Amino acid sequence: MDQLDWHMARAALQWQAELGVSDAVCDAPIDRYEVLTQNLKPSTVAATPAGAPHAVDPVAVAEVAAAAAGDLPALKLALQNFSHCDLRRGARNLVFGGGAAGARVMILEDAPGRAEDLQGLPFAGPAGQLLDKMFVAIGLNRAEEVYAASVIPWRPPQDREASSAEIAMMQPFARRHIILAAPQVVICVGNISCQAVLGKRGLNKLRGAWQEGFALPVLPMVHPQVLLRQPARKKQAWQDLLMLKAWLHAQSEGGKI
Repeated sequence: MDQLDWHMARAALQWQAELGVSDAVCDAPIDRYEVLTQNLKPSTVAATPAGAPHAVDPVAVAEVAAAAAGDLPALKLALQNFSHCDLRRGARNLVFGGGAAGARVMILEDAPGRAEDLQGLPFAGPAGQLLDKMFVAIGLNRAEEVYAASVIPWRPPQDREASSAEIAMMQPFARRHIILAAPQVVICVGNISCQAVLGKRGLNKLRGAWQEGFALPVLPMVHPQVLLRQPARKKQAWQDLLMLKAWLHAQSEGGKI
């Protein structure tokens, strides 16, 4: 039946209406399954939750804060305001520096112990007293001719070794500390101080020979605290002190070792 007259067409429409048909169909059929699949495809643009926090790089923050410090008091303030190191939460005091800023000799320890944490100064307690005697033996007064600092300025819990992440975020401050203190020579007493200044560890292999870090001569030495526990190693410390004495004398005479 190719054509419908008016009466037949009206009857067909009435019949469809009685069946519940409400919309007219198109000439071309619609694939309803394809339409459903298109509607279910996820959006290619990932939605970002409103107010989601951005990841912070503590090392990058430390680099900016340290570089902005124009002198030692400003650097100390920058460390006090640095909130990305959890060690500060368990420490009593920030251990920044002590002695004569601008001295020819700067000695750098790894991290504060109990005595340093209580006093807020590096090389305190019995270890500090031994260090005083060590410098006096080569003609140096620590209070007037040596500047001391710590790579990690807060005491780690139970005196554990600082983690790689903690060392990395404190290294920019240690580098800036050395630049602002402007020593002629740096003494590193410990693996962490060697790592921060020299970029390598292994104090037992490094000591006994001059190294270079931040364009300065660096002398690795055994920490006085270790000498208190292992008196037999005082011979090594004395050898290193004599190397330091010879270097300082050569510089005073305008020559080289």
